[in-house]
Order: sequence, then C-alpha cells, then structure tokens
Amino acid sequence: MMPGRIIGVSLDSAGKPALRMAMQTREQHIRRDKATSNICTAQALLANMAAMYAVYHGPEGLKEIADRVHGLASVFAHGLKKLGTVDVPELSFFDTVKVKCVDAKAIADAAYKKEINLRIVDSNTFTVSFDETATLGDVDKLFEVFAGGNSVSFTAESLASEVETSIPLGLARKSPYLTHPIFNSYHTEHELLRYLHKLQAKDLSLCHSMIPLGSCTMKLNATVEMIPVTWPEFANIHPFAPTEQALGYQEMFKDLGELLCTITGFDSFSLQPNAGAAGEYAGLMVIRAYHLSRGDSRRNVCIIPVSAHGTNPASAAMCGMKIVSVGTDSKGNINIEDVRKAAEAHKNDLSALMVTYPSTHGVYEEGIDEICKIIHDNGGQVYMDGANMNAQVGLTSPGWIGADVCHLNLHKTFCIPHGGGGPGMGPIGVRKHLVPFLPSHPVVPTGGIPTPEKTQPLGTISAAPWGSALILPISYTYIAMMGSKGLTDASKIAILNANYMAKRLENHYPILFRGVNGTVAHEFIVDLRGFKQTASIEAEDVAKRLIDYGFHGPTMSWPVPGTLMIEPTESESKAELDRFCDALISIREEISEIENGKADINNNVLKGAPHPPSLLMGDAWTKPYSREYAAFPAAWLRGAKFWPTTGRVDNVYGDRNLVCTLLSVSPMAEEQAEATA
Repeated sequence: MMPGRIIGVSLDSAGKPALRMAMQTREQHIRRDKATSNICTAQALLANMAAMYAVYHGPEGLKEIADRVHGLASVFAHGLKKLGTVDVPELSFFDTVKVKCVDAKAIADAAYKKEINLRIVDSNTFTVSFDETATLGDVDKLFEVFAGGNSVSFTAESLASEVETSIPLGLARKSPYLTHPIFNSYHTEHELLRYLHKLQAKDLSLCHSMIPLGSCTMKLNATVEMIPVTWPEFANIHPFAPTEQALGYQEMFKDLGELLCTITGFDSFSLQPNAGAAGEYAGLMVIRAYHLSRGDSRRNVCIIPVSAHGTNPASAAMCGMKIVSVGTDSKGNINIEDVRKAAEAHKNDLSALMVTYPSTHGVYEEGIDEICKIIHDNGGQVYMDGANMNAQVGLTSPGWIGADVCHLNLHKTFCIPHGGGGPGMGPIGVRKHLVPFLPSHPVVPTGGIPTPEKTQPLGTISAAPWGSALILPISYTYIAMMGSKGLTDASKIAILNANYMAKRLENHYPILFRGVNGTVAHEFIVDLRGFKQTASIEAEDVAKRLIDYGFHGPTMSWPVPGTLMIEPTESESKAELDRFCDALISIREEISEIENGKADINNNVLKGAPHPPSLLMGDAWTKPYSREYAAFPAAWLRGAKFWPTTGRVDNVYGDRNLVCTLLSVSPMAEEQAEATA
C-alpha cells in the first residue's frame, strides 16, 4: 500500500546491475481505480537537489552545519538570559528558541525595522529559528532588538565559548548515517561537478533529440524562461514571509491567474496544487465540497471514459468516489449513449464526469458539449483533465466547452521542465459557482471564501500556500512573451506536426484512431499489436531499439496495450520530425526482415536492443548481425551518438528481487556476479 514509486536493482542482458522502477504494474496508469497512488509528477528534481546537498556535504559536513546552527541558537538563548529583558524557558531545542515576553508584537515590530521576521505564537510568545544562512552578525542584531535601544555589553562571538548544548544526551545520534561511498566522495566543487556531469551523460534529454512521449508534452524550456528562477528575489524567500515583503510574487500570482482565466474561460484559479495529479485531486475535492454545501452528501459516483488520462481513476478513488467506466467506439470517441445511460442510472448520486479533451486516444471528441450537458442535466459536475491542453490553447477552452473544473499542467503546456519527475504545477480553474470551495491555507489565505451559507473551502492541498511558487515565473514568462497569437500558433503547429508525422508513418504502421475528418489531434497512436503474431515483436522491442537510434521511446502500451503514443509538440523542427519518422521506418524494415525470415525471430537486432558500448566492445560477439549495424543503424549517428549505459533490463528479475537499499559499488557487483553465476 506504499504510495509513490520504488527503484530497485535488476540485471541487464549482460548480467550487469541495472537500476529500474520496480513493481510498475501497480502504478496509476495501469491499475487505474485499483492504484494505491495517483502520483504523476513526483517532484524528483527537487528531491535530487536535496540529495546532492547531502552528497556534497557528506555526513561530516552535515553534522558540522547542524552543530553551527545549534550553536547560533544556543548563543542567542544564552545572550537573552544575560540581557534579562525577556524569559527564555528551560526547554531542549535544536534550531528554534522559544521566548516569553510582555509584548511579542512590539519586539517583532522592532525586529522588522532591522529586516528580521520573528514568528509570533501569541501575544506573549514568539520563536526565533536559525539555519545555515544565519551569522553571528544576525545574532548581534537580535541582541540590539531585545536590548530595547540600550547598548549591549557583549557580542555573539564573545559568548560562543560559554554555551553548552541544549540537546539531551538521549537524543544524540550514535548510529552511522550516509555510509554509502556516494556521500563520502565528492566534497569539492570539481568533484561534484564531474559526478553530476557523469550522471547527466546517462540521460537522453531534449539536448540530444526530441522526446515523443504521448500525453506528456515534452517541449522547449527556453533559457529566457528559466532565468528568473535563479534570481534571489524569487529564490531566497520563505513561503510564509509576510505578503507585503513578497509583492512581486503577489502581482505575478494575480496576473498569472487572470491570464489562465482568459486562456481557459474560467472565473478563478488556485495556484496551490503541486502537480497534475494534485490538481485532479483538488478539482474533485472542490466538486465534493460543492455537493456537500447543497446537502448532496450521497453524490459520490464518478463517470470516467476509458479514453481519459491515466491518473483520473486513481484520483477519483483517492477522493472516495465510486467509479463507473464508459467505453469508446471504434474511432476512439466516447460512447455518448453509454454516458447517457450511466448518468441517468446514477442521477441521484452522480458527482462528476472526468474527461480528457482532446482524448488520450488523440482525437477531438465531436460530442464533448453534448456529454457535458448530459452530466449537468443529471446533477453532476464536469471535471476536464488538462493534460492535453496543448491542443486547446487559443482554439477552444474548457470553460467554453462546458467544463466546471480543469487543472492545467504548467509543466506540460506552459513549459516548466518536468522530465524525470518534476517539479510540476497543476493549478485548477473553476466556474463562478465553485469559487468559494477552492483550496485555502491556514497560514496565508489563498482562495476559497466562506459564503453566507457558511460553506467552507476544501482546505489545503499543498504545504505551501502557492505550491512550488518559484517555478511559476517560467510559465508566466512563457505566456507573457508568446501573447495570444503566439500561444494559438503553438497549438496549431503542435497539431500540424502530429498530423505530418501520422501521415508519414501511415504507410508503414497502422494509426489507431482518427477524427471524423481523418486527422488526429496533437498526438497519435501507432498500433504495433499485429507484429507480435508476424514477427514476435512487441512495443517494448521497438522502444528499446529507438535508443540505438538516439531517441527516447514514446509512451508505451498506454492507453492501448501494444501501442506507442507519440506527441511531437510545436517545439520540434521538420528536420527532427523527419529524423524520428526515419528511425521508425527503418525499424519497420528491421521487422520486415524477421517477417521474411532474413533475421532470426528470437535473436535479432530488436530483441538485442539497446546495445551499450560494453557489449559492442566485448571480446565475444555472438549476434547474427554486425556490431556496426547494432550501433549505427542510421547515417546521422556517425556525427553524434547517444550511448546507452546498460543493455535490456530484466523486468521480471527486478520485480522478484527487490533491492531498495543501494549497496556499495564493489559489494553490489560481487553480489550480482554471484547471482548470475
């Protein structure tokens, strides 16, 4: 029942250790309403930043930082006792000192004038926290505040030798920590830089080629959009800083919210949800709060078409909803009559419809407005998943279509980088009648307003009032620079690119779904299911062979098993689209050789892919095809080649042999060598 993801150790085709995501079949896209988590964007980039902080400082460095932070807090507490103007309770503390006084606000106001924020707990109590950015000079400024304008006869530095630890001996850690060599090797800037670059070299990114993941919108993250993230004015501010000290942020929140309302046709936005999955959860909870405010506590049924985004059923299950699935027709469109029957059958307990537009099948639903009307006529609300908003912006909008709630993946449509899992933002837009129920926050009010009927907002969705606010300038910059015409052109080009690729590939692979006019939306599905019968080739084989061509595989076997879903976005040039199509066409020729008996059905270049240097440069080569063809199947690879670091990973071994604590390099190699033997 653990939420999230587990990374375990498996083996590759040469018996080498290889890390992989284990137990993938429990994930939300596959298990749907049976999933234990709706996690979509896992904030991995932020987790990596925290991890690298530990890698750089190591166990000794972290302890040194902790000792210094505790030392500053101890000097502060000792100095206050010497001043005698306030009371410092005899409490154990690490970095935060509790202070009792006659008038907490007066002291906080005096500190404010010296550009120091103190946390007021009540009229006679406040706390002061220190971290590694604090200095002895900061402590001296605090002493001046508490001296009430009188001179201070000592300095923080002079008290340093007098203080003792306030941490009880029973709480002092005795066990070792961060013992892996990774945390004990890279403690200079050069060493850390080289380690990071070594890791970076293993990742196939947009620096190398297009990433055609369907429903993920891996588009350009322009440098000019990224620059504001580095500005101290955005980066070095506490999420609970007084709002008057963050007026720039407040202006951006307001402007961005208004821009998103214009784009979507909604009346208000909450910027709090931290990811698309969090946005889904927040949107459904808004709908739930709305129904409860009307006394409709029985409304807990959520209708979800099979063409909806993969996290939708998991999100609905997390909200305690009963899920009713409806199917699609042969063209991939939602079966409207199935929706009508389901809505009428549950008209007394219908809560919502979750729909993705354009659908995850890559087509515009011709009857989407009728579907919305059916739900509304039966007392439900329409939740639209914003995963495919890249095909709507400037051309249509969720509000115009008839949706009541929609989340936007700012990390997809609006250019925040999200490869590898984060950071993401999933703001939700709502119609006027749902505005009172938007997420709020107990520390800083952010949205949701109590109405005369005493209905309340749903509460918090993220720990911080505006989620990962630091990355919002990326989307704000993108929208501001593109303008309405630029955003509309981007949608048009994304759709054009997808249709161009589908047209180039249709004579080589079946294209699974098309709209009534024979076109696709911004993404399309390539059907590989027939090759299992003719050549024993599956979607995974094609995806792995694409690595040899220098491409990340498209979304595999979702939403339809045995297929690849491709989304080119508007960012890619025709030359890059052609290069990817050429790779798939070349792979189709490789499949033909198997079908024609020219290549072995069990031992061929697709089953052997990918081909890492360790395999290609080995003394023995037993493959029925050449090393050269394995590594350089296309001419362009001679000029620039992305080399995979492992061969085909054994998925079953990884699931059956979970190793979730990474061993030291040499012991791990020895253990895996023994397992292989």
